[in-house]
Amino acid sequence: MPKQNPQKGRRWYVLHTYSGYEENVSRNLKQRIESMDMEDKIFDVLIPTETKIKIKNGKRRTVQEKIFPGYVLVNMIVTDASWYVVRNTPNVTGFVGSGTTPTPVSEEEIKSLMAKMGQEEPEFKVDIAIGEVVKITDGPFKDYEGKVSEIDEARGKAKVLVSMFGRETPVELDFLQIKKI
Repeated sequence: MPKQNPQKGRRWYVLHTYSGYEENVSRNLKQRIESMDMEDKIFDVLIPTETKIKIKNGKRRTVQEKIFPGYVLVNMIVTDASWYVVRNTPNVTGFVGSGTTPTPVSEEEIKSLMAKMGQEEPEFKVDIAIGEVVKITDGPFKDYEGKVSEIDEARGKAKVLVSMFGRETPVELDFLQIKKI
């Protein structure tokens, strides 16, 4: 029984891999596509990543993070031969789908994923308001509480009034260094 009707054309499918082996699977699969002459059936291999901002030791870093660890996307036409090539790539545990038939990802999901991956500047999600009390989670004022006096969404910063020695002192903090109480 064929895995899928080839007349359906090229679609995106999700491969389940061992976590941490996504790059390995991508590299191996690309080599197998070339060596087994499958360029006309398997077109693209993609590891969905997004840019995130992390703060470690008070330093702000931009990092690439996998959106779906343990999964790799493949753009292909599923035939018995192409399914076999992908399925038997080292560290691939299988296609995501029911039984042995891979389930294609909808075009809307792919478009939304590509948009998320294409973001140049990571967005800051801020759910604080001026006058709100927050707890500082990182930096020299860790574990202090303070009241938000200013919010600069473009820079991802907030001014927080921290009470020290009986007076309020404004401290500029990254959104990632504070949390709502």
